[in-house]
Amino acid sequence: MQIRQALATDRDALYDICVRTADLGNDGRHLYEDHELPGHMWAGAYLALEPRLAFVAADNDGVAGYVIGALDTIDFERRLELDWWPALRDRYPNPTGIARDLRSRDQQIHRSMHRPVLTPHEHIGAHPSHLHIDLLPRAQGRGLGAAMMSTLLNALRALGSPGVHLGVSPANERAVAFYKHLEFTTLAEFGEHGLLMGKRL
Repeated sequence: MQIRQALATDRDALYDICVRTADLGNDGRHLYEDHELPGHMWAGAYLALEPRLAFVAADNDGVAGYVIGALDTIDFERRLELDWWPALRDRYPNPTGIARDLRSRDQQIHRSMHRPVLTPHEHIGAHPSHLHIDLLPRAQGRGLGAAMMSTLLNALRALGSPGVHLGVSPANERAVAFYKHLEFTTLAEFGEHGLLMGKRL
């Protein structure tokens, strides 16, 4: 398994991994009618807007994991509004008139595209960068996740970032333990909506 810079041609692989890990790290294809939606929401923009901070792990069977990030979260969210969300909003209508608890998983993402939740800036502090990491089961349990995190953290350091943060569901206990092992600490808690964890660089 080799870690390398992600390429534009890796887009479909990233989208596939994203939906296959969309259920708290487990395969989420059964949750969505449109399997591209998780990728649109959580992966594609990084490959398009921050390619220097996008890395994949690949072997002879193809890409099995990715780690992606943004140097400046506030600026990245601004760029999403300008260069990423508009085309998706044209493609996927806002499910207005449908009660929140009646929305399908697809409609929940449609809503998030039109009303994205911004990172609470007051909690970022000295951790302006952020990241996402996803690995398929065949790439897990072999130290690859830590190596991929190290690759991205080193890239952020080289660009001058003082710290990085990420969001994780508290129900994903395996992921929380993984981040704690890498010396991430909790910056803020939002109940069942997730933890904001950070690491100084």
